[in-house]
This record gives sequence, structure tokens and C-alpha cells, in this order.
Amino acid sequence: MKIKTADIVISAVAPKQYPEDLLPEIAMVGRSNVGKSSTINTLLNRRKLARVSQNPGKTRTINFYIINKEFYLVDLPGYGYAKVSKTERASWGKIMETYLSTRTNLQEVILLVDIRHEPTEDDKLMYDWIKHFGYGTIVVATKSDKISRSQQQKHFKIIREALQMAPEDKIVPISSLKKEGIDKLWGAIEDLFSSRNLPITMEEAPK
Repeated sequence: MKIKTADIVISAVAPKQYPEDLLPEIAMVGRSNVGKSSTINTLLNRRKLARVSQNPGKTRTINFYIINKEFYLVDLPGYGYAKVSKTERASWGKIMETYLSTRTNLQEVILLVDIRHEPTEDDKLMYDWIKHFGYGTIVVATKSDKISRSQQQKHFKIIREALQMAPEDKIVPISSLKKEGIDKLWGAIEDLFSSRNLPITMEEAPK
């Protein structure tokens, strides 16, 4: 996909702050150290649009990025960071639950997991939660450059079994470091938009 424009519109903590233009939204969520900000920057071909922090757990709002003025990529708060208080974790959980349960123009929630490790209990709970709201057809496996290609299918199997993914659901390996897997992820998103007859121009980037 050719990214012509990508801008942050708002960092929201309540529905009254969500964009009002009703454009389709694709949300991304994952553990605090899974590489979500790096993935978003790589996906959008931007270096610092999503802030990459040395200290996990810094995304405490729902960040709305408008892409090509046609749809939003939505960055949900990270979870599973031990140094965050229970009260703060509960607050983030409420922010996400409100968004997931009320946002009518939300089309998909993509879970990010670390390809090197079996999904954690937090990952499993999040995926169950996403599935409860009718999403979760795409899972992104980050840091794919950390394992050999010959080992990827083995790790996909571990992820599928741990999350109890449906056979038709997709796992897309991503490496922000080597910028690999981006076209595959955009392809999966394009398939999703096409299946729902959404008027999105998925123009390919020049090779």
C-alpha cells in the first residue's frame, strides 16, 4: 500500500474524544514490549509517528492515526507491564473495553505477539477478549528476524494452539528492523476491507 499521508489526530481516553467522521478503523494491541510502536512506524513508513519508548507501558491513551484521509489505524494501550499499578491497569482496561464495545466503525483488532515466545496468559486473555467482540482474524508475529525462516512454521503452530485460533485466521510475521512482512499485512487488511465493501484505495507503493 502506498502511504500518502499519515498523521496523528488525537490521543483519547473517552468516547467524546474519538474522531467523529465515521471512517473505518483498524486497531492494534499487544504487550508493552512487543514492538507495537515500531510496527506502526514501519507499517506507515514513518520513523517517529508512534513514539518508541525505552520504558514499556507508556501508551496510556487510544491514539488515532488517519491514513490517506481514508481510514484510521488505532494504537490501543499496551498491557502486561509489571511495574504499572493495578489501579492504572484497570483504568487502561476500562478505556479499551469502552472502545471495543461501543465503536461501531471499528473493523478489526489486530493482536501483536512476539514470534519467539509462546503467547503469555495476558496475550491469551486479550485474544479471548478481542474474539468476544467479534475481531481477531489477524495476528501479527513481531520480531520475525530473531528466528530463522525454517523455524517460523513451528512458532506459528505454537501461537495458533496457545490462542486457539480458527484455521482461517491469519498470522503475519513482521520485522520492523528488516522491514519484512509489511506487504503481507497490508494485503490482509486489504482483503478485510474488500470483504466488507469498504471504499478504501489500497494503492501499491512503488517497488
